[in-house]
Amino acid sequence: MPRNVDTPALPGRRGQAARNDVVILDAARTVFIADPKAPVSAVAERAGVGISALYRRYPGKEALLCKLCHDGLRQYIAEAEAAAEEPDGWRALSEFLGRVVDADVHSLTMHLAGTFTPTLEMGEDARRAGELTAAMVARAHEGGRLREDVVAEDVGLILECCAAVRTADPERTKVLRRRYLALLVEGLSGDGPPLPGPPPAPGELGRWK
Repeated sequence: MPRNVDTPALPGRRGQAARNDVVILDAARTVFIADPKAPVSAVAERAGVGISALYRRYPGKEALLCKLCHDGLRQYIAEAEAAAEEPDGWRALSEFLGRVVDADVHSLTMHLAGTFTPTLEMGEDARRAGELTAAMVARAHEGGRLREDVVAEDVGLILECCAAVRTADPERTKVLRRRYLALLVEGLSGDGPPLPGPPPAPGELGRWK
């Protein structure tokens, strides 16, 4: 998930701490997606900072994991809120899916869910994300383009399917994810034979329990 480093520079130690935080989180994301059991020392090594610099910001691995995943959840919410501003329900949904796939939010969900105890605030944001997703799917249904048997809970699994596509080349990974998202979005559109089996029930796929 790209992080914005083009923020106004802070002076002195505050600026160095802010820069360290960006580097640490980027390193932690790479390390823990590859191996959720990796130690925090591997994060410090990849980030090129001393272990003391990491511990000054994060008291332990659980705090670091929670920060990573909560940041991903907040990005999902921000993209869903942006989608709510698009008047066309189908376009809102399809473009939202593309932005979230590009941000690679669901690699965090797939690899790190269950490895830490989520905070109450994270639980509240997860509920907010669910509400926004349900509203987005409802609007797409109203427009008549989204097939009738698709439910909000299908969205998360579509995003996880795309996140499962991964190669050694990040750019190739992005292209392939977009390729398979296009196939999946095509399957969301219009009529077709009924989808097999019942859809996921509300709460059935909750990752941050």
